[in-house]
Amino acid sequence: MAPALVCVSSSMFLLMICLAICSRADFNWDVEITWGADGHAKILEDGKLLTLTLDKSSGAAFRTRNQFLFGSFDVKIKLVPGDSAGTVTTYYLRSEAAAWDEIDLEFLGNSSGEPYVLHTNIYTGGVGNREQQFYLWFDPRADFHSYSVIWNPRVIIIMVDGTPIRQFKNLESRGVPYLKSQPMRIQSSLWNADEWATRGGLVKTDWSKAPFTASFRNLNVENTCVWSSGSSSCGTGHRSSWFDQELDSGGQSRLAWVRKNYMIYDYCTDPKSRSPAECSVN
Repeated sequence: MAPALVCVSSSMFLLMICLAICSRADFNWDVEITWGADGHAKILEDGKLLTLTLDKSSGAAFRTRNQFLFGSFDVKIKLVPGDSAGTVTTYYLRSEAAAWDEIDLEFLGNSSGEPYVLHTNIYTGGVGNREQQFYLWFDPRADFHSYSVIWNPRVIIIMVDGTPIRQFKNLESRGVPYLKSQPMRIQSSLWNADEWATRGGLVKTDWSKAPFTASFRNLNVENTCVWSSGSSSCGTGHRSSWFDQELDSGGQSRLAWVRKNYMIYDYCTDPKSRSPAECSVN
């Protein structure tokens, strides 16, 4: 996202031009390469496409230039095709404090023909242990699909192609910490995790299949509260559509459908878990 100061002008004509530029999804504006700038991360098609590549020498990563305190975030991802066993593609929000907050999506690679596992987790104050895992109801390697996070003071909702797969409500009244005070950046990476990613590390990365490439389009960070100089500022005209959003009855039904048909692990039902307080509600 271009800095807000760019969109300040006394001329209506210049303001309209600037707003058109600022509202355009453009990786050149919105992100910086944090790992793999040697060519493993590339911004292509005049900022419309970003690719991350993993080979035996390196992986790659990027993050947004801005930090956010609440927002509606969306990106389209086409995951590593073919045999991607051992690789992990991530898309997450994370703060920069030692006791960090995080909303985590990790796509665990697999051998050809096997479904990807979408691993999710939520950290508050550096404490996670809230894993939920899902199979996807499509092949995420064949085309781009949308992965979204709505994060507001009431709830966190994770969605795939507009279908909610997870919610985490603000239950501070029950003593459950919530993500509300630490600004976070969107980050994404492609890296080798064959010690655990595929069947618990039983299937290793086949480097003869490298390079592995994941592709990103349409990163949307417009409907957000941008953090700057110790405070956040929400874009006018956007806040009402997501700032108070919760799942309606239709969203709850779609969430139940995903949980019934595609959830493969839930920390709330793990007998080794201590059944955290949020499980009875979330």
